[in-house]
Amino acid sequence: MKKVLIVGSGGREYSIGYFLKDEAKIYYAPGNGATEEFATNIDIKDFEELAEFAKKEGINLTIVGPEQPLVDGIVDVFKKHNLTIFGPSKEAAKLEGSKVYMKNFLKKYNIPTAKYIETSNKDEAFEFIDKMEKTPIVVKADGLCAGKGVIIAESRDEAKKTVEEMLSGKAFGEAGKKVIVEEFLDGYELSMFAICDGEDFVLLPAAQDHKRLLDGDKGPNTGGMGAYAPTPLVNEELYEKVKTRIIKPTLKGMQKENAPFEGVLFIGLMIVDNEPYVLEYNVRFGDPECEELMALIDSSLYDMFYNAATKNLDKIEVKIKPITAVGVVCASKNYPYGSSESAEIKIDDLSDCNGYIAYAGVKKIDNKLYATGGRVLVCVGFGKNVKEARDEAYKIVDRVHFDGKKYRKDIAYQALKEMEN
Repeated sequence: MKKVLIVGSGGREYSIGYFLKDEAKIYYAPGNGATEEFATNIDIKDFEELAEFAKKEGINLTIVGPEQPLVDGIVDVFKKHNLTIFGPSKEAAKLEGSKVYMKNFLKKYNIPTAKYIETSNKDEAFEFIDKMEKTPIVVKADGLCAGKGVIIAESRDEAKKTVEEMLSGKAFGEAGKKVIVEEFLDGYELSMFAICDGEDFVLLPAAQDHKRLLDGDKGPNTGGMGAYAPTPLVNEELYEKVKTRIIKPTLKGMQKENAPFEGVLFIGLMIVDNEPYVLEYNVRFGDPECEELMALIDSSLYDMFYNAATKNLDKIEVKIKPITAVGVVCASKNYPYGSSESAEIKIDDLSDCNGYIAYAGVKKIDNKLYATGGRVLVCVGFGKNVKEARDEAYKIVDRVHFDGKKYRKDIAYQALKEMEN
């Protein structure tokens, strides 16, 4: 049987392994308390050591989940050892590792994005803010901030205060010592994911994420409180625009930069009057979008990852199931403000539910699962349409019990509105 090593420990990595487990023997570095159910967890953090493990164990394919190891160059280390790995090189991972690099790349290759300035000079940023016609104003820290380095300021004064806090290092340390100030695009957000092999790509169904903590998109930004895919907010015309105006020039541009993009390109889009604008690139699957997308693949998941990692995407067809998946995140009591005490997880019978649970912030003690904080798990429901899938997801949520469980009750509300129209 083929052997796959998955780097990471969250719900995204859980879902990749969960849907690969019938095709391959799965190893995780490090995995979590629930991945042990169907895989082997190993505790090796050093990339060289991990590459040696992969060689010794005869790993056929390594899949990297989170952004940090990619930005730190894990792919380069594995390739140096002639190992097959799915993900971008350190150089290509700058598309996420540096928002300044990403915005300048978009500008250089004429890829549609919001007007912006990148600077480490407070006065320059203030001058740009004063010249902006409209509020809100978007302020972004340059480096990785675990999905929290983007602030939407409702006024010019708030934008200036945010810039000051970032540049001083108070807000995000070194990651905020250079900032981007950009116009706020008024439309709706979408996530699209292209599986890339440097030249070719496969575009997966568009997803929509819910970043805010509370119902009605209120409260602070989080890593994501739920998602669904595909979304009825996308038509074929929009998919074509994204392919021709964004993905193709990005892959060509990265070749010109001598950093061919291999792996998954996550495109955060703002759609304004059916025109797509790039808000950001990430160089890995979104979490919780990955938990839904993996469930939609109706062909060999191993082949999709392996052929992308070996520049052979044109040799396969990726098939998509004619269903919808909706995922609802159950987070711990103090998320996203601080850590929470461990709490035992109890789950009622799910045999009449159409879906699954992707586990993230969990550990196992004496054969029992405990929530360890953060986003604990994602309840994913399947159905013929958004409403059916959403009903199944919330049916699963109701059967999950742990102290302090919090979740949004309105995941996929925009899609439901669209269906009613």
